[in-house]
Amino acid sequence: MLHDDTRRLSAGLMTQDNLNEIAELHKRFMNGQSGGRRAMLRREDLSGLSLKGRDMRQADLSGCDMTGMDLSGANFREASLYACNLTKANLNGTCFVRADMRGCKIENADLENADLDSADLRAGGLAEEGAFSGKENNVNFRGANLAGARLSGTLAVHADFSDAIMSKVDLSGADLSNAQFEGADLTEAEIKGARFGGANMRSAILTGVELEEIRKSGVSLDETITDENVGDSLEKLDAPLPQKIREHRAWVSSMGKEGRQLDLSGFDLRALLSLAGEKLTALRAVGSRWCGMDMTDIHLQSSILDGADFRSCFLKGADFRASSLKKARFSHADLRNADFSPLFFEIAGQKKSTPTVLEGSNMRYAKCAGGQFPQAVFRGADLGYVDFTGADLRQADFRGADLENAVFSGATITEALFDGAPPAV
Repeated sequence: MLHDDTRRLSAGLMTQDNLNEIAELHKRFMNGQSGGRRAMLRREDLSGLSLKGRDMRQADLSGCDMTGMDLSGANFREASLYACNLTKANLNGTCFVRADMRGCKIENADLENADLDSADLRAGGLAEEGAFSGKENNVNFRGANLAGARLSGTLAVHADFSDAIMSKVDLSGADLSNAQFEGADLTEAEIKGARFGGANMRSAILTGVELEEIRKSGVSLDETITDENVGDSLEKLDAPLPQKIREHRAWVSSMGKEGRQLDLSGFDLRALLSLAGEKLTALRAVGSRWCGMDMTDIHLQSSILDGADFRSCFLKGADFRASSLKKARFSHADLRNADFSPLFFEIAGQKKSTPTVLEGSNMRYAKCAGGQFPQAVFRGADLGYVDFTGADLRQADFRGADLENAVFSGATITEALFDGAPPAV
C-alpha cells in the first residue's frame, strides 16, 4: 500500500481518497462533462500517493512533492509540473508530451518507456513564500532509469543526466546544450539532430551510438566508452582466454607452483558478455572494463581489481571476499547477496583477516540488499542511493563516505564506523 490515509489526515496532508476525487473531477473537465474541474494542486505534498493510469492532461501540479508516487501510465500531456520533486517516483510509461517540467527533480526515478516528447526541461524553481524567485534549479535526472524513453525535441539545456540509465532513449532533435551526462549509460541511444554544445560526457557509455552529432558539437569524448575498445582488446592476449583461464586455475590450485596468474589489467572484457559462475580467484585486472556483463555468481575472491569498471553489471551472488577494489565503479550494478567478507588466515598461531577494500569506489545506485560486507573498507566511497537493505555491515568502515539517501533498512551495523551518528536501520 502506497499511502496511509489515517496518518496523512492527522498530519493535515492530502489523502489518496482526496486525490482520487480530484482526478475524477479533472477527467470530467477534460471530457467536457458537467461538474468537472481542472486539477490545481500547487505545492501540495502528494508523496507516496498514486495517480497510476490517470488522465491528468493540462493539470497544474507546480511545486508539488511527488516523491515516491506511482504515476505509471498516467497522462500528463501539456501539464504543469514546474519545480516538482519526482525523486524515486514510478514514471514507467508515463506521458509528459509538451509538459512544463522546468526545475524538476527526478533523481533515481523509473522513467522506462516514458514519453517526454517536446517537454520543457530547462531550469526553473519556486520561492518558499509563494512568489517566483531569481534562483532556478536545473532539471535533475541523476541516476534515473530512462531506458527506452522518448525525449525527442525536448528543451533540456543544463539538465543533469549524470549516472542515468538512458539505453535506447530517443534524444533526436533535443537541445541538450551544457547538459551533464557524466557516467550516464547511453547505449544505442538515438541522437540524430540533437544539440550537445558544452555538454559533459565524461565516463559516459556510448556503445551503439552514432557519435558524429556529438563530435561536431565540439564535445570531448575522452574517457567515454564507445564501440571502440577502451583499453586492450582480448585479441592482444598471448594465448586464447580459455587457455589462460585454465593456466590460472592451475596456478591457484598449486599455490603458484604450476600454471600462471591471469592478468587482465587494462583489458576491455565487454565482448565476452557473460562470465557467470566463472572461477577467477586471485585474478589481477586493474583498470579493466566489464560494463553491463552478466557475472552472476562469479568467483573473484582475493583479486586485485582497483579502478575496474563494473557499472550496470549483473553481480548477484558474486564472491569478492578479500579483494582490492579501490576506486572501482559499481553504479547501478546488481550486487544483491554478493559476498565482500574478509578472509581469515593464521600466522604464527595468530588469526588475522584480510578485508575487502572498496576505498574511493563509486557504488552510487547499486543494489546491495542482502550483501555480506563485514569489515569492508568504504572510506571515501560514493554510496549515494545504495540499497543496503538486510546487509551485513558489521565493523565496516564508512568514514569519509558519501551516504546520501543510502538505505540501511534491516541492515546489521554493529561496530561499523561512521563520521557522525549511525544511520537508522
